[in-house]
Order: sequence, then C-alpha cells, then structure tokens
Amino acid sequence: MAIFTQAQEAERFGAMLRRSAELKTALAAEPAQVLAIVDVCEAAMRAGRKLIFCGNGGSAADAQHLATEWVIRLRGSQARPSWPAITLAMDTSAVTAAVNDFGVDEMFARPLRGLGVAGDVLFGITTSGKSANVIGALKAARDMGVVTVGLLGGDGGAALALCDRAVVVPDKDTARVQECHITLGHAILTLLEDRLVG
Repeated sequence: MAIFTQAQEAERFGAMLRRSAELKTALAAEPAQVLAIVDVCEAAMRAGRKLIFCGNGGSAADAQHLATEWVIRLRGSQARPSWPAITLAMDTSAVTAAVNDFGVDEMFARPLRGLGVAGDVLFGITTSGKSANVIGALKAARDMGVVTVGLLGGDGGAALALCDRAVVVPDKDTARVQECHITLGHAILTLLEDRLVG
C-alpha cells in the first residue's frame, strides 16, 4: 500500500528540487566566499602545492570525486596537465589503521601529517560541520601551515572556526547540502582551472 498518493509524491519531488535551487541561488548571490577559496587554491597551485580533500559517507564520495576531477580532467574541452590532488578518504587500509590505532578523531589527521606540507590546501567537507575526524584534520592542518577550506552545512558547526575560508550551506537536510557541495566544488575547480590555463 502506497504511503503517498502520486500527487503528493509529485509535490514532494518538486519541493526537493525547488529547495535545492533556492539554496544554490542564495549561494550564487554571495560569490566572495567562493572566489576567496579559488584565490588560496591558485596560490597553492602556483607554488607547487596540492589540494587535499576529506569527508565522510557521501562527503567522502564528493572528496574522491573532486580530487579525481583535478588529477584526471574536469572538462574535456580544456587541455591541461594533470594537477596534484588527493583524498584522505580513499585508502581503506590507512583509514581503518588510523581509526584502530589512534581513534576516529585521527582518521584523516594522521595521514594528513604524512602527506601534507605547508602551503597545501585541505578541503574539509561536512554537512553538519560537526564531524570529529574532519575537525581533527582541520586542526592538524592548522598546526602544519596547510590552508583550511570548509564546505559545510547547517550553521558551520565547530569546523567553521578552524577554516581559513569556508562556504556554509544554510540547511540541515543532508541531501540538499551535499547537492550544493558538489556544485560548489565543480564551480571552484572550474574557476581555478580557467585561471591556471588562461
């Protein structure tokens, strides 16, 4: 037996897309935060540094997605070399060893300490701003001289204070925040690519 009628499902579907569009429209009205992120990424790339991404669950997938876009190719129409980026969420052996040996707060911080260098840029992606392992990585990055960037949700949570630059999607619905995060990631990398190739 259906929980919702077709008309109700159609309305719910429309509401989801409208909310996603409203959030993106609100973010588009305040480009300064995104352009500031592009600035720090450009400085890092021109100095021979790299982009590092971390997040949990769907945000881990976004971290992997964005790192891959940077290393392999973002747009087929843009001829450019491979550029350095990594995700701290991809190596299951390293992730599980860090959690087992040091605890969840060190899940990303531990590998970051070995792989990151001063001047790199760390993207901490968390829809709540409260993810302990992302916060741990942001703290470690600060200690190392790694620039910290947050793609956050809600009110930014504890992660916001640890970010040199951040964009906060003002919503608590994880799916809507994630939709904005991947759009923001694509926009940031597109603008950055244009600067570096142009």
